[in-house]
Amino acid sequence: MDLLLSRGVKSAMMNAILFLFGIILSFPQLQFTEAQIGACYGRDGNNLPPQQQVINLYKSKGITRMRIYDPDEATLQALKGSNIELILGVPSDKIQSLTDSKTATNWVNTNVKPYSPSVKFRYITVGNEIEPSDPLSKNVVTAMQNIQKAINSANLQNQIKVSTAIKTDLVTNPYPPNKGVFSDPALPYIKPIVNFLVQNGAPLLVNVYPYFSYVGNQKSISLEYALFTQKGKNDAGYQNLFDAILDSVYAALEKVNAPNLKIVVSESGWPSQGGVGASDQNAGTYYKNLINHVKGGTIKRPKGPIETYLFAMFDEDLKKGAETEKHFGLFRPDKSPKYQITFN
Repeated sequence: MDLLLSRGVKSAMMNAILFLFGIILSFPQLQFTEAQIGACYGRDGNNLPPQQQVINLYKSKGITRMRIYDPDEATLQALKGSNIELILGVPSDKIQSLTDSKTATNWVNTNVKPYSPSVKFRYITVGNEIEPSDPLSKNVVTAMQNIQKAINSANLQNQIKVSTAIKTDLVTNPYPPNKGVFSDPALPYIKPIVNFLVQNGAPLLVNVYPYFSYVGNQKSISLEYALFTQKGKNDAGYQNLFDAILDSVYAALEKVNAPNLKIVVSESGWPSQGGVGASDQNAGTYYKNLINHVKGGTIKRPKGPIETYLFAMFDEDLKKGAETEKHFGLFRPDKSPKYQITFN
């Protein structure tokens, strides 16, 4: 009798487990919430922890993706075997030299090939927020092409995509989002980039900052709309500024014959001090809501998640520009968290 009862209990437990497993499989969106959030790791500070400690912090917090802005050897060494996926940046001052194919090959052979596959390179981004008026803008596509050729020669093209990161102000007429279009000065710059990305199956990296849109237009943009806390939708059907900005870029891409090009949000953040609307409370609210929100999609691209990189891992006291630039950190230089955030 006891044996039969034991078997019955085991059978019931097994049926319950299978039932729960079936429920999980019936909700495929649950499979996408993990590993979509990354964090940008800048080093413009004189009080930041050593690179190995930074990698350990990423791992301890479950942050599985990272963006860095140059091929820092100590960071790349620390990333070995970490399983953290990486966006590796080509600094702006290197772009012109990479228009020479041999230099581009040497760059890949020095900064990528020796570390792969122990370091999980995801994207190489050639430049960050290059302005169309900058003389460097004429070199970006050629540098991207040469880096791509070097990646192909290293047989890494199935693992690594080559792209660049842009600002959203390349889009004019962003509201309503469906009217978004690349500005006339931006078109000669962005169209060859888009063609390259489509040809190579790579995403466009876009830095999306509702904070700056809010600060620049407080009469029309409410703080709630920027922080994902607005209760209702506006006349264009949007409940938050992040989606509206992102969809304006998608609309602009449609108008240059790239309707299926994927966008990766390569930076997004909110400062904790130094300017209008910059506070611990607002920044914490923004980061928490952003992490939760990007599990889904936007009106124009409803099938999520949205691959997103929070800016930035630390406050950086040597950052140039407005005071707010120094206060985007998720963590203080002593590695203590500024906000109670669950990253995945």
